Amino acid sequence: MSGNTKICAVVGNPIKHSKSPDIHHAFARAEHIDLEYLRIESPLDGFDATVRTFFSRPMHVGLNVTVPFKEEAFALADVLTDRACLAGAVNTLWRDAQGRLNGDTTDGAGLVRDMCVNNEWVLRNKKVLIVGAGGAVKGVLQPILNEKPADIVICNRTAEKAEQLAVHFSALGNIRAVACSELVGPFDIVINGTSASLAGTLPPISERVIAGHTAVYDMMYAPQTTAFNAWALEHGAAAALDGLGMLVEQAAEAFALWHGVRPETGEILLNLRKA
Repeated sequence: MSGNTKICAVVGNPIKHSKSPDIHHAFARAEHIDLEYLRIESPLDGFDATVRTFFSRPMHVGLNVTVPFKEEAFALADVLTDRACLAGAVNTLWRDAQGRLNGDTTDGAGLVRDMCVNNEWVLRNKKVLIVGAGGAVKGVLQPILNEKPADIVICNRTAEKAEQLAVHFSALGNIRAVACSELVGPFDIVINGTSASLAGTLPPISERVIAGHTAVYDMMYAPQTTAFNAWALEHGAAAALDGLGMLVEQAAEAFALWHGVRPETGEILLNLRKA
């Protein structure tokens, strides 16, 4: 590390599992940027202090924020992008020339790019089901709606949360909430925005949402096929993706905000898949 080394980091709790350092170091090598990217485990009651300490040093240029601090990052930012305002959460922080703390959320852009660019899925005029109504889903709805699907249905264990999300984003397109037990399928695209796959479990939806043309996307990722994707494929889904591509693409969005250049993602995604 030299005096010109830029310092970035990901902050969360827990954080040891994060692949972000591998991804950002690979981006930096490809773009010939002198970068050190760290993992920072913040105390659950000390996120504010962790962020302020990090940005007190001039070469510390950017922070990624992961669970459980995205809403705290939203509250802490002085300047928010439109998509961060809609999401009510921030996963990327940086200081501008005036010293203000800026916040953005890159998750949705990463998800849509992985679907539509990396894998050539089409969202326009499609019937889309999104399972879950937590922060992960709230962070991706605007970019999905920007692709102009015919209809988005949100279902969640707690129906009220799904209804609140549908109202919050209703000005951006056709979006509605339906109880999981009342889903009428099939759908063209099904997105699992719950963390159920991390525990090897499934969200409470019927296989009737799946047909032979259905493509499914699990926002979680794992070394093997996720529980949700395995279930969907067993019931005849045409294609299934996990969230590793989303992880890489949202990282590229953050990298561009900090360094002014968006790195190519294909090779690192391929290497991560192999690993």
